Amino acid sequence: MKKLLFFLLISTFSFAQNAERKFISTTNTDDGFSVEVSDGIYNFKFINQKIVETTYIPKGQVFNPISHAVILNDKITNLTFLAEGNTLTVSPSFGKLKIIIQKVPFKISYINNDREILSEKNGYTKVNDSTETIDFNISTDEKLYGGGARVLGMNRRGNRLQLYNRAQYGYETRAELMNFCIPLVLSSKIYAVHFDNPSIGYLDLDSKKNNTLEYETISGRKTYQVIVGNSWEDLIKNYTDLTGKQPLPPRWAFGNFSSRFGYHTQDEVEQTIQKFQDEKIPVDAVILDLYWFGKEIKGTMGNLDWDKDNFPNPDKMIANLNSKGVKTILITEPFVLTTSSKWNEAVAKNILATDKLGKPFTYDFYFGNTGIIDIFKPEGKYWFWSIYENLISQGVAGLWGDLGEPEVFPSNATTFAGKADDVHNIYGHNWAKLIAEGYKKDFPKVRPFILMRSGYSGSQRFGMIPWSGDVNRTWGGFSGQTEIALQMGMQAMAYMHSDLGGFAGANLDEELYVRWLQYGVFNPIFRPHAQEEVASEPVFRSDKAKNLAKQAIELRYQLLPYNYTMAFENSQTGKPLMRPLFFEEPENEVLQTKSDEYFWGKDFLIAPIIEKSQIQKEVYFPKSSNWFDFYTHKKYQAGSTEIINLVENSIPTFVRGNVFIPMTKLVQNTTQYSNENLDLHFFFDGSISSEREFYFDDGKTADANLDIKNHEILNCQTNFENKIFIINLESRTESKEIITAKNGVIYLYNFNLKPKSITINGKKKKYEFDKKSKTYRINYQHNSLKTEIEIKVK
Repeated sequence: MKKLLFFLLISTFSFAQNAERKFISTTNTDDGFSVEVSDGIYNFKFINQKIVETTYIPKGQVFNPISHAVILNDKITNLTFLAEGNTLTVSPSFGKLKIIIQKVPFKISYINNDREILSEKNGYTKVNDSTETIDFNISTDEKLYGGGARVLGMNRRGNRLQLYNRAQYGYETRAELMNFCIPLVLSSKIYAVHFDNPSIGYLDLDSKKNNTLEYETISGRKTYQVIVGNSWEDLIKNYTDLTGKQPLPPRWAFGNFSSRFGYHTQDEVEQTIQKFQDEKIPVDAVILDLYWFGKEIKGTMGNLDWDKDNFPNPDKMIANLNSKGVKTILITEPFVLTTSSKWNEAVAKNILATDKLGKPFTYDFYFGNTGIIDIFKPEGKYWFWSIYENLISQGVAGLWGDLGEPEVFPSNATTFAGKADDVHNIYGHNWAKLIAEGYKKDFPKVRPFILMRSGYSGSQRFGMIPWSGDVNRTWGGFSGQTEIALQMGMQAMAYMHSDLGGFAGANLDEELYVRWLQYGVFNPIFRPHAQEEVASEPVFRSDKAKNLAKQAIELRYQLLPYNYTMAFENSQTGKPLMRPLFFEEPENEVLQTKSDEYFWGKDFLIAPIIEKSQIQKEVYFPKSSNWFDFYTHKKYQAGSTEIINLVENSIPTFVRGNVFIPMTKLVQNTTQYSNENLDLHFFFDGSISSEREFYFDDGKTADANLDIKNHEILNCQTNFENKIFIINLESRTESKEIITAKNGVIYLYNFNLKPKSITINGKKKKYEFDKKSKTYRINYQHNSLKTEIEIKVK
């Protein structure tokens, strides 16, 4: 400890905080401890052993206790204080995260595992009447991630990021400002800093190249949390403990969506879905853009009710679609135009943001002259939810919140919660909260589907499904999508996805379309969507593109057991569905900036094809295990880099050796899916034992994962020794009634040993062997809590 303190004092003396700031005293508090300095008070709270919260309260100001991001209210009050010379070290008992207060010159440092990870530089500074900053010293070698959705390269260090949610139409290879501006910075040294303040501002990730991380804002809380982890997964778990876990979506959300901008009539909707079914292309939902409430793009926003001329019988349409296993999702926006049918009602019920005289604040934007719903106001919240309540009662299964940045929100508008700039970045966040809370109150047994274009720290806990905005329908637009999804997954928004095929422009490129949809198989949500100049639905593409897209969609459905298990894991741990390769090799500097490959869950390695006419791709195979080509079953060595020849009907897809991949029989939508149909694919790679667990429930009951009586965990273990390969399947639940029999095929790939016998629960079983592919097929049944499959080899 003495060496550490000496090092800190010598090495960072020149980076000490504002010379005007003098240490005065330390006091224990109910939540932790405080430090009085000459110009204010620092409050410190250890939320747990891996999260510490720091708040600065300047003289003359009072603490604002309201956080829109944080829900974890825990605290550690059993703290250890070690005063030694010029320093005070504070930590939880047995904790590895510590705070060191250097008294003269005053400085705050954060220590994890006896290493300084971060320290305040100037700390809090009031620059002028409209700008406040908090800055930190960072090391020269760390990479920085976070700040929301951007296209900047995986390492965002060197950029000054504006914190003002704003759409960027038709973006391609660089997008500095987008719909999600999250004030969270993650470091390659596996820690994070979350600035707990929604007001607009900037995150400066060392743009001046002086090893400084700076947060700048116009107003609000001077509160931040420092979060550490033993691994990347642990860090994200700790952050989602702090800000909330994503609820498990309904199973149908993992199917294929029919979507475009947009379907003009009821007939067009029904005919499109019929075409999917005629072509036998699986589909689970149809999304209606703004024509459901108006014939024109402009002048009708805010009607929020069916245009009965073009949708004469929406109840019948929704019922017919439901009978075919297809859910209906509707777009809504927070704007009520002065020309809309609900303008007078909105004014009379006082549900709009106001001007300084208290009158509805109106302004012009692309869609017309408008007001905006004040969702922070009880009247506005109630009014908006009453619209949704009626639609859900009508049979609508999903809600789409568009333009929720808000797209245009003048600074001089006032809401119930404050000025526009104070609440701008949390508008979409609170919009999703409004819907999630409405479901819990009025439809408590239903899992919501909430598609949103904008949000904030912690929006995941409301079940928000984000997408990457109006990306250009080009290879340049496609190229940044893995970066956006990986970055947002690290920031807990694990369902970030894109308009598959691209949204903006009239570019008809069948190769681009197919490669984007093949990538979409391994995305959280599979949702082709575009402006209507070029069809987004595969049923309207060329025969070749349609057939290739159909293969991709069919694989998506066959992977339902794997994908649904990933979703369950995310709801419990916060682990993203798409994961950077550096999650498994955090010290590998090359991987710290790599986004052209990623893990799909734990056991798939995906390499998207993001260049036109590409015939080969270099693929790195992580050193944690050997990998097998999912289609050809060719083996690749751990830690190797190989040139892969590309084929047109799939993208490079690899499976970790010695693990089970659960799949199901092909269905045309998830209403036909059964937990009973379970094929298990195993890529044998020697004598290593393995274990995986798979999750099953009814796919629709809200909070089923919180009640073990409503779900089943299937544990699969393998062991190979003494010429016996054993597979154990064991179901875990508190209610035997929920367990479904499992019937299917076990595929053993790369199993070169000839079986002497195969038994299931002691009874001999027939098998098939394909000599060419070295694949065994074994039909199995799992009807009880435990099944043992024994393969004796010669």
